[in-house]
Amino acid sequence: MSSHERRLCRSVRDRWMGGVCGGLGHYLGIDPTAVRVGYVLLSILSVAFPGILVYCLLWLLIPEGDYD
Repeated sequence: MSSHERRLCRSVRDRWMGGVCGGLGHYLGIDPTAVRVGYVLLSILSVAFPGILVYCLLWLLIPEGDYD
């Protein structure tokens, strides 16, 4: 195992609300803004409620941290 293990955590620096999309973007290696846009579009297409519920659950379940 390497000393720099990749793990999913909410972003402290790149956050708009809870840092969920920023953390997902960093974890997946893509621009966090693209994750936000995709998440909003997916939420709108699914009538918003499931997207809001999933975001709140991720906010509670993903630990807060930051990336170097």
